[in-house]
Amino acid sequence: MEAPREIAVDAPRAWDRPLVVMPVFAVFSLVGGQLPSFSTAANLYSLSIGGTLMWYGLSQRMPRRAAPGRPGGGAVWWLAPAVVFVAFESSTFLSGSQATYPTLSKLVDPLLADPGTRTVAYFGWMSAFWGLARR
Repeated sequence: MEAPREIAVDAPRAWDRPLVVMPVFAVFSLVGGQLPSFSTAANLYSLSIGGTLMWYGLSQRMPRRAAPGRPGGGAVWWLAPAVVFVAFESSTFLSGSQATYPTLSKLVDPLLADPGTRTVAYFGWMSAFWGLARR
């Protein structure tokens, strides 16, 4: 007996599986980790990867996962540090990053000086963005 079409689910595409996507992200992060921190090449590389992932997320080419339920009242406490971070980072950026009052990006720069750390950061960034793009 054949299953009704309403409950049949299409198989995921081969390129959408983590077995394919994660090694591709590993190669991309190895390339990105070799670029100097905060250089023009690194910024263009990050913008191109982020733009591509955003385009995939906004297009109808990717299968969607079910979105989680509506967040509870405790979500505000998780958003508060993000809002404070964005406000602080944008105010210091607009006033000009100085040695006496640097942006948080400049404070993190010594941590990202090592190519291995940058590679891990790129991989984590791409994996998190991929998860958001699939929602």
